[in-house]
Amino acid sequence: MQQHIVKIRSIDKVTHDVLKIVTEKPKKYIFTSGQATEVSINKNGWKDKKNPFTFTCLPEDDYLEFTIKTYPSHKSVTNELLHLKINDELILHDVFGAISYKGEGVFIAGGAGVTPFISIFRYLESKKEIGNNKLIFANKKKNDIILEDEFKKLLGNNFINILSDEKVQGYANGQITQNFIKANSGGINKLFYLCGPPPMMEAIEKQLANLHVDKKSIIKEAF
Repeated sequence: MQQHIVKIRSIDKVTHDVLKIVTEKPKKYIFTSGQATEVSINKNGWKDKKNPFTFTCLPEDDYLEFTIKTYPSHKSVTNELLHLKINDELILHDVFGAISYKGEGVFIAGGAGVTPFISIFRYLESKKEIGNNKLIFANKKKNDIILEDEFKKLLGNNFINILSDEKVQGYANGQITQNFIKANSGGINKLFYLCGPPPMMEAIEKQLANLHVDKKSIIKEAF
């Protein structure tokens, strides 16, 4: 297993609990949009604690970017990231990931599960191929929405938000249901990309099965 030690170039907050970390990029380090790597922190006591994080930059960029939800109460890698600064080092491992762009469809994400889709949509925009792709994004509250302004700009009315714990004008409220998918997918003879917490993924897969979506049309990554 290859390891790469990279320095942090910048670290910024995207939301109240999400960081954007930009690092150096090792030579000949290759990934496709939607893929991830395991990351650990190059500090005593943290080198063997690995977490999977998705690349949110483009494959051709000369840096690496990660958009990471932090969980301070977990006392884990993501909490330790909150204490890092420029020139601190991360350790990158092998690239992996089941999600890659296979064609136009409906992307369904829960919380930090949106991260594989960030690079995919940025890649499509760079090729002027956003097309009629849609993103259904489930969060607890409005201030949890990652990169809301960027997704609005990229997708316009094809960016659909649903909030479970807050009622806000202009945003759907509740859980993603079968009827919600049907109403917002623009027909169900298309690809569905799923990424989110396992319970949400299971529920949505059942709903898609009830809508007679072919399993082969579902591309997924548990988060």
